[in-house]
Amino acid sequence: MLLFRQHLALFPHAPFLQTRSLVNVKLKWVKDRILDSVIVGERDLKAACELKDKLANAPNASLPIYKLNRRRRQLGLSHIRVSAFIRQYPNLFHEFPDAHSAPVFRLSQEALKLHQEELQTLQENEPNLVQRLCKLLMLTADRTLPLHTIDQLKWDMGLPFNYQETLIPHYPQFFKLICLPDDRPGLKLLTWDPHFAVSELQKNNGGGNGEILAFPVKFTRGFGLKRKCMAWLEEWQQLPYTSPYVGPSGLDPRTDVSEKRIVGVFHELLHLTIGRRTERANVSNLRKPLQLPQKFTKVFGRHPGIFYISQKCNTQTVVLREAYDGRELVQKHPLVGIRERFKSMMRTGKLDRSRGVYKKVPNDDKDGEDHRLSHISDDDDFESDGLTKYECSSDCSLLSDDDIDDDVEAPC
Repeated sequence: MLLFRQHLALFPHAPFLQTRSLVNVKLKWVKDRILDSVIVGERDLKAACELKDKLANAPNASLPIYKLNRRRRQLGLSHIRVSAFIRQYPNLFHEFPDAHSAPVFRLSQEALKLHQEELQTLQENEPNLVQRLCKLLMLTADRTLPLHTIDQLKWDMGLPFNYQETLIPHYPQFFKLICLPDDRPGLKLLTWDPHFAVSELQKNNGGGNGEILAFPVKFTRGFGLKRKCMAWLEEWQQLPYTSPYVGPSGLDPRTDVSEKRIVGVFHELLHLTIGRRTERANVSNLRKPLQLPQKFTKVFGRHPGIFYISQKCNTQTVVLREAYDGRELVQKHPLVGIRERFKSMMRTGKLDRSRGVYKKVPNDDKDGEDHRLSHISDDDDFESDGLTKYECSSDCSLLSDDDIDDDVEAPC
């Protein structure tokens, strides 16, 4: 891990810094197979957990397939039928016919037990969740976000399935559901707590706004930085740090100082997630609320030692490098442990089904779904190391392994 010194020579004065233009540096993206393996299977885990929550909160804790089909797009299951996806995990979801012969699904006792443990974990860690939600709203200019934007971050932040009903009303001193000027529902922060307005970088380094704070940096194995790139990066780390809880007033967006604030905003945002990662698309609606310039996501590519962009599963996921030691989180939220157990159950159920432990479900063609989509073979879903290989009907990576050379240098 490459750590840059925090107490290097300070540039003479702030006016000088503001005249310093944004240096045109572009570092080459290099595949990180270890962090990619963290992302593999995340989409299926998220879909299965959302199905679990949907069934657990339904009347009689069961739903017919046609009601689950309505959430197919939200579940991200465009590559496979909902019923085919559910039937891959017979140890989690039980199927039984109703009077109309349409398949009905409910949770197994094993899944229900883990769901109850998850609810208990959420309750025990609710103060931390409330603090992180407050900090998310404090990052915004108006202390307000559309509920749609929060919903996009719900999985990553570990918010409850129905947080609008089970969490928000319990904290009227902090939150208020409002109607935005464009008639969309939103959430507003009512109280600014100065104790929350301390970023993770400030907390770990004891520095304040405007001081020189360096971000922890580490690169993919085999990633080579040319001397001029290293010189630029060391110089960039010496620039004053602007707290993400302080607006960009007075900062020229065309300068490296402004870019360091943008990096600080996303460094803090990823620390508010329980997995220290989120899909790049989830931050697309945050430009105006976070007071960011156009094309702000370029910082992810310009700072591959701070962020890693995984291109698995036909999407781009931004990962905070410092948060991982290999495949493991340095600081693991209790909810992450619950999800890992659920993922392990999914792996076990899928393997058992492929081995014939569970009987094949009859009437596979009577679920009222579109059968033009092909079913994925169970025998091809696992790699020898136990990681889920099945991500989508084709390779989830936008770039094949042969397109990336791990030992290539990153030119400036």
